[in-house]
Amino acid sequence: MSEAHQSHDMHGGRHNRAGHRDDRTAGETDLRAQDRHGGHGAHGGNHGDHVALFRRLFWINLALAVPAVLLSGMFADLLGYSLPDVPGLAWVAPVLGTAIYLWGGRPFLTGAVAELRGRKPGMMVLVGMAITVAFIASWAATLGVLSHELEFWWELALLVVIMLLGHWLEMRSLAQTSSALDSLAALLPDEAEKVDGDSVVAVPPSSLVLGDVVVVRPGARVPADGQVVDGAADVDESMITGESRPVRRTVGDQVVAGTVSTDSALRVRVDAVGDSTVLAGIQRLVAQAQSSTTRAQLLADRAAGWLFWFALVAAIITVAIWSAVGTPDFAIIRAITVLVIACPHALGLAIPLVVSISTERAARGGVLIKDRAALERMRVVDTVLFDKTGTLTKGEPALHDIATTGIGDEELLALAAAAEADSEHPLARAITAAAHHRGLSVPRAEDFRASTAVGVSATVEGRRVAVGGPNLLTEHGLAPLPATQPWSDRGQIVLHVVVDGQVAGALGLADEVRQESREAVDALHALGIRVVMITGDAEPVARAVGAELGIDQVFAGVRPEDKSSKVASLQGAGQTVAMVGDGVNDAPALAQADVGVAIGAGTDVAIASAGVILASDDPRSVLSVIQLSREGYRKMTQNLWWAAGYNIAAVPLAAGVLAPIGFVLPMEIGAILMSLSTVVVAANAQLLRRLDLSPEASTAAAHRAPRVGPPSRTAVPTA
Repeated sequence: MSEAHQSHDMHGGRHNRAGHRDDRTAGETDLRAQDRHGGHGAHGGNHGDHVALFRRLFWINLALAVPAVLLSGMFADLLGYSLPDVPGLAWVAPVLGTAIYLWGGRPFLTGAVAELRGRKPGMMVLVGMAITVAFIASWAATLGVLSHELEFWWELALLVVIMLLGHWLEMRSLAQTSSALDSLAALLPDEAEKVDGDSVVAVPPSSLVLGDVVVVRPGARVPADGQVVDGAADVDESMITGESRPVRRTVGDQVVAGTVSTDSALRVRVDAVGDSTVLAGIQRLVAQAQSSTTRAQLLADRAAGWLFWFALVAAIITVAIWSAVGTPDFAIIRAITVLVIACPHALGLAIPLVVSISTERAARGGVLIKDRAALERMRVVDTVLFDKTGTLTKGEPALHDIATTGIGDEELLALAAAAEADSEHPLARAITAAAHHRGLSVPRAEDFRASTAVGVSATVEGRRVAVGGPNLLTEHGLAPLPATQPWSDRGQIVLHVVVDGQVAGALGLADEVRQESREAVDALHALGIRVVMITGDAEPVARAVGAELGIDQVFAGVRPEDKSSKVASLQGAGQTVAMVGDGVNDAPALAQADVGVAIGAGTDVAIASAGVILASDDPRSVLSVIQLSREGYRKMTQNLWWAAGYNIAAVPLAAGVLAPIGFVLPMEIGAILMSLSTVVVAANAQLLRRLDLSPEASTAAAHRAPRVGPPSRTAVPTA
């Protein structure tokens, strides 16, 4: 605790603001980072290219499909209107249909080839088979080789356009917004100040070598891992360790690239550069976890695979049976009808429509979906692993306890707030905020002074008031108040208030737990979901927060390289884990988890490593994700049954299974059923718009929902 006590100094706030300026300029390093991690950057770009591709293909082919459908002879017969007697009009549908097949259908044809090569027929094979059979049969019917019943130009055009719409929606839902590895690289400063003899020169961090000495000024980021050789400063390591307060680093201590010196200048001898730095190690962990994450095979693809074999077998049986009874021409017509009628109009929209509406509803509820597969997995999560700092807590100190030696609590707090009024240190802001919250009248202070690692002092109404940590007491030859020992045991920061050379009291400050965190934990327990907390903070701090919230299990003092392994250990025990975090130190764990959920107020790298992003810092939004996942999955399965049900019923009828009793499904009726199936799927997906995903509504819904299983409550164990 002594290092934490020593971190009280007036300069922290000003230098932190300088650090924010460094964050903004450091973004320029993304361009250099793309050279190192082009694969990930390209990955994000490919999603954007696919969105633009399918959007362009959809609108162009829709424009071609309208005249192709309206000028199709079969479609005109279906709706009962006559085509005008214009020379060459009969060739409009074939010409436009050919363009739609070759241009709009190309993504599905190439996808079908890839699926066949991989011996995993799915949606692409089913679509490719349907449009190819329709294309060949339609040309044969147009040229008089086959019956006019097999002219499917309008069916071909509609299938391609609807499938392009579905894939446009799908690609848009999968579009990536940022790269985790580029965001990690952006933590490094643009320049390093290298000591060269008696002068200091600015050089790129990449040019540093082992043994170089660099100057890290207040508010600047450390350019490389190394050892402090001169100076002492409070270093903000929260982006690496998750520790909620700066840590005192002095001569002989190690510092890590990307961390910030908040109050004083340091000289650091470089002992690790490039791939050997801690930051590079985190980058590797993120890359490994991302590349090893398996995407669940989409339900629509599985259904399409089943329907492909179903339609193919049905067509073969149709040809065999109708040829055996002596009507080969009728057998060909029935078999082609079977293959075309199996086209998945509704199936192609069943999942993308639900995903599109789900993501739109989620955004309105403050939940941004980056990874559809992650959203689907959220419904089976049985363990939610929260980072502590900035997630369950506010990530900033707040006044918790006051002890006095003869004056009132309010008077002590007013004196302390007066002395701290000119300081911008986070602890000073916490004290002044507490005084303001209690409506205290804070007197004016004069002769303000600040001393690094000691505290602040000022003259308040004729009395000399000093506020600081243990070094302040040592300087005055005073002893800490006995009442503060339990505060230290709970991990609080203890500041003593000295008035005219005597201890007047003490203030206990700690990272404040969010009220929303209590509600979120209770609601997750109501759903039968275990709640685990992980933090880089010391065990007393972690245990205190865990006990206050009723956390089932606590991992304390965990370094970044161990966070992902903690997630893996939970997964190894058979648990499906959702990780919720907001810092760089959480990035590997977010990528390793079955579902990574990033607090949107956190760092870019945490957001990039996650599949789900909470736009607010309200931990109850995790319940919104669970509710959305379960409701969305229910709509997906309903739509798949509606869509596949049409094919399952229509294919045997198109094959002529009821021909012995005089009924054969006409193509026109099949088209009506197909359109009806598409309408039902679209209407069912729209019902998701009624879902209220606000944190309050989702929390209330969790308490009303049936419990999946009892949470494994423990007495806050650590690991």
